[in-house]
Amino acid sequence: MSAIRYLIDPAVADVGFPVQRLLPAAVTPAVGPFVFLDHMGPARFAAATTAGDVRPHPHIGLATVTYLFSGAMMHRDSLGSVQRIEPGAVNLMAAGRGIVHSERVPEDIRAAGAAVEGMQMWLALPKALEDMAPEFLHYPEEVLPQREARGVWLHLLLGEAFGMRSPVRCYSGTLFAAARLGAGTAWSFEPVAVERAVYVVSGALALDGTPVGAGQLAVLEPGATVVLQAGEATRLMLLGGDALDGPRYLHWNFVSSRREAIVAAREAWQNGRFPPVPGEMEFIPLPPSARWR
Repeated sequence: MSAIRYLIDPAVADVGFPVQRLLPAAVTPAVGPFVFLDHMGPARFAAATTAGDVRPHPHIGLATVTYLFSGAMMHRDSLGSVQRIEPGAVNLMAAGRGIVHSERVPEDIRAAGAAVEGMQMWLALPKALEDMAPEFLHYPEEVLPQREARGVWLHLLLGEAFGMRSPVRCYSGTLFAAARLGAGTAWSFEPVAVERAVYVVSGALALDGTPVGAGQLAVLEPGATVVLQAGEATRLMLLGGDALDGPRYLHWNFVSSRREAIVAAREAWQNGRFPPVPGEMEFIPLPPSARWR
C-alpha cells in the first residue's frame, strides 16, 4: 500500500505574479489547518512600477503565513503594522474577526531585478478563535530553529518536531518546516503530525519509491513513516497538523465555519466597514461573483 494518499499537481494562475496553487484541491480541501497553499514566483518586477503589488484587501477567520526563498515583500495592515519580509523569516497575521493588509514589492528589489519567490498559506483558525481580535506577529530567520545532519537541513517554522520547537504562535496543532536534501540523501519522515504533506519546491525525490517532482504536493497516509530519497539536490516544504474541527467555507479572501459570517464580511467590505490600512488609499474591490469552496 502506498504511503501517498493523494498526489496533487498545481493549478497555475497569475495574480499579478505567477503562482502554483496546491490547496484547496479537488481531492482534499485541507491538510491539517492548511486550507490554502500557493507557491509564488520566482518573478521579477520592473523598477518604478507597481507590478506585482497586492493592494489592500480583507480577511476573516484565518491566519496567513508568508515564507520567502528570495527577494522581499513589504507588509502593511490595518493594525498599523509595517514589516519588510525577507527570506527565512515567518510573517504571521491572524485575521480573526477582520483585518485588511497590503503586500508590495520593495523598490530596492525591483531596481536590483531580484527574483521574489516563496510560499503563502492560509491556516483556518479553530472555531473558538474565528472571531478573535486580529493580530500580527513577525519572526526573523535567526529565532527559528535549524538543524543539519547527514545531508538533511531542516528549518522548523511552526510547531514542535524533529527535536526542535518553533517560537511561532500556533492556534491549533500545526507542522510547517522547510527542508533541503542533498543529492543521494535518504531521510525517514516520521508521523510527527496527524495529517502531513510534502511539497517539492525544486529538484525531485522518490517517496517510498514513488516519484514526486517539482511542483507536486504529496499528501501522506496518517501514521506512516515514509522514506524520502533525493536523486538530486531537493528543496521541500513539510506541512500539516491536527485535523480541522469541522468543514470550512472559502470565499474570495474569507474563511469561516459559518456561511453567514462570510456573507456579512462581503457586505462589510462592500460598504467600507473594514478598518483601513494607514497611509493606503487603494483597495481591491469585492468581486461580484467569487466562487465558494
